[in-house]
Parts: sequence; structure tokens; C-alpha cells
Amino acid sequence: MDAEAAYLDSLRRAAHASAVAEEEFRSQIAARIRHLEQERSFAYRRFNLINEVSGAVASAESEEIAVAVGSAVLRAKLGWVSDSEARIAVVSAFAPVAQAMFGSLAPAESADKLKSEPKSGLKPDVMAALAQFEAWYLETHPGAFWVLFENYIPETPVVDF
Repeated sequence: MDAEAAYLDSLRRAAHASAVAEEEFRSQIAARIRHLEQERSFAYRRFNLINEVSGAVASAESEEIAVAVGSAVLRAKLGWVSDSEARIAVVSAFAPVAQAMFGSLAPAESADKLKSEPKSGLKPDVMAALAQFEAWYLETHPGAFWVLFENYIPETPVVDF
């Protein structure tokens, strides 16, 4: 009987270990899926915001106007109709992104000037400006900037009188 109990106990432990391994794997996969979903969501939010800001900045006649319209688009996308100290800080930190967009869309300087001043012809790096903004936000806030776009807006029922 002891021999019988030993092999049954061994099989029971193997079955339990398999169940534990499966559950750990399922947990890891679920966590990975959540991570990938968030990355995808942030990537589309990033694209949609920058696409709209870029379209608005493209028609700006000056850098100041570009920053103003870029800030207006940012506020509109976030649904910010009023200001607070935190919102002003975010909009101010986002300004270099709009500036970089405006600078990247500006016409290239003449070839003669580029030869005499090679660094002056460099276009601003919009992606680097955006990365700096995202890093600043992450350092000064508890989560990523793109979480701000998750604000749930309840649907208002339409009433027909």
C-alpha cells in the first residue's frame, strides 16, 4: 500500500505542478496582452494628436501662432475648457513640440547659407521634442501623458420634445 500511495502522490504532485505552471503562463500572457494593448492605444493617441497638431501648425504664419494653435488643439483634444496650474504646465511643456513642427515645415534655407553655416540648416526633430515632452510628463506625473485621453464622457440622452 505504501508503494501505491507513493506513485499516486507523485502523480498528484505532477498534476498540481502542471496546473500551477499553466496558471502562471496564463497570467504572464494576460499581462503581456494588457501591455501590448496599452502600447497600441498610446501609439494611436500619439499619432492622432500629432497629426491634428501638425495640420494646424502647417497653416501658421509664425512660430508664435504655431504654438498657439498647437496648444489650442491639445486643449481641445483633452477637453480642457478652463485653465489650472497643472494644465498650463502641460501646455507650456508641449510648446516645444509645436515649435519643432513649425520649424520642420519651414522652407529650407538657401544652399549658400548652408555652406557657410552647416548647422543652421538642420531641421528641428519633432520626434525628439515629443519624446522630451513625454519624458517630462512621466517625471512630473504619476502616469504617462496618454492616459489623459482615457477620460470617460458619459453619453447624454437625446430628448425629443
